[in-house]
Amino acid sequence: MSYLELLSEHAERRNSILCFGIDPDLAQMPQMHADTAEEKIVKFFSDIIDAALQQEKTFSAIKPNYAYFAQYGFEGLRALYRLIQKYRGQLPIILDAKRGDIGKSSSAYAQECFSFWGADATTVSPYMGSDSIEPFLSFCKQAKGVYVLCRTSNSGAFDFQALAAEDGKELYLHVAQKIAKWYTPGIGAVVGATGLQELEKIVWVFYDAGLKVPLLIPGVGTQGGSASQTSDVLRSIWPQSMPLHRINASSSIAYAWKKAESQDYVGEALRQIESLNRQIGKITR
Repeated sequence: MSYLELLSEHAERRNSILCFGIDPDLAQMPQMHADTAEEKIVKFFSDIIDAALQQEKTFSAIKPNYAYFAQYGFEGLRALYRLIQKYRGQLPIILDAKRGDIGKSSSAYAQECFSFWGADATTVSPYMGSDSIEPFLSFCKQAKGVYVLCRTSNSGAFDFQALAAEDGKELYLHVAQKIAKWYTPGIGAVVGATGLQELEKIVWVFYDAGLKVPLLIPGVGTQGGSASQTSDVLRSIWPQSMPLHRINASSSIAYAWKKAESQDYVGEALRQIESLNRQIGKITR
């Protein structure tokens, strides 16, 4: 099964294109019976994911953010490994590692992401060019996915990504065109939900080229992006491609219990998942 087939199958099976971003923050987790950071992280997120997978409509991918685990040293990294091993085969696993370096270093990073961690996909930076991306793309032949940072959801994205080149096109559009040029089934793009006009332009680049490029769309929830408006953009341009995309929410799901002032962190997470899926609406082909 190719990575594109994996995305489509799970979107249809889970009746959702929602992605759950796993960003461990011990300060935001409730008190629980766990002696170490590793055990606390694994229990907290396992409780939510296990309960979610019992629902008819839930998320159809998980996106562990490497940095959030690495901040807790080896305990955090062991927690990352355990969660990936536990849910491999149950959900597409997108390791948000944001790698990208000169060729040999990228080859080592690609081996780390796919062979050691066992992720189905990862995120990469295009700043160093094609030779930094190619080692990751070679894994697409092994049914892996590679999401290239294109137009990110953070406010600092405007520092470089919105700069106009000599032809008048913004840098993020040149990145989108490079993604189309580098196309191999499995290459995708990271496009933030906080820039709907940019999202629309990027979708048109891939639609006009006739290329099935899955989008990973962060920025919904805490960062202020709208799940409903994001899905409206995707649906209005290329509804048949909807099962390939993933709209990501992280803290707004995991730590919904704090906003609700409830100790039921699992129940509040499930309610937030239900709300986001309702906002995203029907998944069509």
